[in-house]
Amino acid sequence: MQWEIVVGLEVHTQLSTQTKIFSGSSTQFGAAPNTQACAVDIALPGVLPVLNRGAVDRAIRLGLAIGGNISRRSVFARKNYFYPDLPKGYQISQMDHPVVEGGSLTIPLADGEKTVRITRAHLEEDAGKSMHGDFHGMTGIDLNRAGTPLLEIVSEPDMRGSAEAVAYAKTLHGLVVWLGICDGNMQEGSFRCDANVSVRPLGSTELGTRCEIKNLNSFRFLERAIDFEARRQIEMIEDGGTVRQETRLYDPDRDETRTMRSKEDAYDYRYFPDPDLLPLVISEEWIARTRAALPELPAAMRERFVAHYAIPAYDAGILTSARAMAEYFEAAVAASSGLAKLCANWMIGELSAALNRHEMEMAQCPVSAMQMGRLVARIGDGTLSGKLAREVFEALWRGEGEVDEIIAQRGLKQISDSAAIGEIVDRILAENPSQVAQYRAGKDKMLGYLVGQAMRAMKGKANPQQLNEILLQKLQDNGF
Repeated sequence: MQWEIVVGLEVHTQLSTQTKIFSGSSTQFGAAPNTQACAVDIALPGVLPVLNRGAVDRAIRLGLAIGGNISRRSVFARKNYFYPDLPKGYQISQMDHPVVEGGSLTIPLADGEKTVRITRAHLEEDAGKSMHGDFHGMTGIDLNRAGTPLLEIVSEPDMRGSAEAVAYAKTLHGLVVWLGICDGNMQEGSFRCDANVSVRPLGSTELGTRCEIKNLNSFRFLERAIDFEARRQIEMIEDGGTVRQETRLYDPDRDETRTMRSKEDAYDYRYFPDPDLLPLVISEEWIARTRAALPELPAAMRERFVAHYAIPAYDAGILTSARAMAEYFEAAVAASSGLAKLCANWMIGELSAALNRHEMEMAQCPVSAMQMGRLVARIGDGTLSGKLAREVFEALWRGEGEVDEIIAQRGLKQISDSAAIGEIVDRILAENPSQVAQYRAGKDKMLGYLVGQAMRAMKGKANPQQLNEILLQKLQDNGF
């Protein structure tokens, strides 16, 4: 039997506020345990929560960007469960009336694009953290994260397999960072996914029993967890068993999922409106102000790049995958006097490769957009060949100066003097009569050999196009 994998994601996005969602405690990462937990966070008797307006503003921003409906009136609820890192015995969240309802996200796939529907996005507070490894058989509790503002973004089960789920997660990750509502740091827990996975016979429209895999904090783990869980469910069904609805944990060391607990439904949490918090009312004016302040969104920018800069849609997709890269591209094009395609080639090629090698983000790039643009300009005006430009790029990366300084100091200016190139070509042809004869006899690969010899004689500085043209012209000349 052939099977179809069905995936829905619940993404917990930590909002980029300086303080927590219901208190004035700092949200800064890395502080000593329990130094950023105030009376509200640890639920001392008599304390009252006060909603952080910045968290709401960020939720509105996301809702507008995905085309969702911003609820003019939403309600906070208590989600009741008991765990050591939840001091109140309940989590403040939203259930029946979330701040954002509906919306969608278009994701890139190998064979085109797909639209994934978004069910809702609701505000809630994070719990603390249980620390199991450092206390010799005991568990420590760090409440620094307790009360950290989260926006939980819930998709419909529209994804078919791990590849689509990863594409969705990456697109959503890029969007929340683009909007400035989340720093996107997965290692610090700022962006983490729960994957609801089920399988069904190919062609069936009925959903299978799902299992939820909790707290996946990397795209690689998300992919591997879904693949394993789908295989587990398929093997269980084919062996005559039944999939049980449950919450599972992914173990990256063993590359497997394992049972945490039976999966709860909403009624198990005994949701009810939080009596300490008034309903959240969002005015039309607030929505209008937020909409006016939105940056140009990735989809619109992709279309503009294709139309304005005349670059392929593929290039535009890569260049708008992150806001920092898109802004770098536009600044580099301006500095290059409009050589957009050449800037795109260098950013997608040399620059991206260097960032990957050094495990750096775009914001950490040691080569400025101005420097990249000037480097491209020197290629465009014939000062540098591609090979010489790579040498200059490496010097820029190491911080050895500006483009023109490096060219002058190293004597890297490309030779475009036809007479000088012609003299070297004459010499190479005279020194290699056998290869010239073979080329004329039909062995075209000899052309590459002769070009290489000439380029070596000119220490790589010859204008490649001119060199090829002059060499071909002289090979057709009966004098050689």
